Amino acid sequence: MSNFQTLFSGAAAEFWLRWLHYFFGILWIGHLYYFNFSQMAFMTEADAATKSVVFQKLTPKTMKYFRYGALFTFLTGWGMIGHKMGAMGIPASSAWGTMVLTGGLIGSLMFLNVWLIIWPNNKVMIENAVRTAKGESAIPGVADLAARAAIASRTNTLFSLPMLFFMAAPSHLGMSLSDQASLVPYWSVFAILIGAIEFNAIKGKMGPLQKMAHVIHFGILVTLVLYFAMAFLAG
Repeated sequence: MSNFQTLFSGAAAEFWLRWLHYFFGILWIGHLYYFNFSQMAFMTEADAATKSVVFQKLTPKTMKYFRYGALFTFLTGWGMIGHKMGAMGIPASSAWGTMVLTGGLIGSLMFLNVWLIIWPNNKVMIENAVRTAKGESAIPGVADLAARAAIASRTNTLFSLPMLFFMAAPSHLGMSLSDQASLVPYWSVFAILIGAIEFNAIKGKMGPLQKMAHVIHFGILVTLVLYFAMAFLAG
């Protein structure tokens, strides 16, 4: 079989999924980091007219690439996981399976935050900016929607650290899990920790997530807690 034929063979399916996953992942997380490291800080200092222009002209474009980057990252990621566990028969209870499912589940929550919280609320904020620019009355409660979108966006930035760690770890960080060990304690820690953070994204307040330094510190802490929980509770 020639190199060209190999490139488009069934065996190359995982490569194409991985390539697309990287592309869409960079598109998604790149926009996420732009919003949190740059745009949020800019908007806190901008005047009302500038904020209006940003929401009318810039936000629709950035949100388009942001949300569809998230969608296709989600689809290609689970496509790769399905290929590994289905076609290649790697068990979910293996070290590879446990690590990649940890990253995949966190990534899935991030995807849901984009489509169910961040985008819907930003859509209303865009509409509000267009209406007020025309001299129409503001949409009631838009400030609360903006705050909720910001909290979810900060949460996704926090989640991105353990997500990236555990998506990369299966291929680049050696870990072995005992065949006799139960994964229930580990997944219990995962559910409690990640569930509490996600609950705050849905119902809670910004709190210490207001500062990006705290977001990064908490993201690193969550990563370490999950890693050591996996190593000691299932290793």
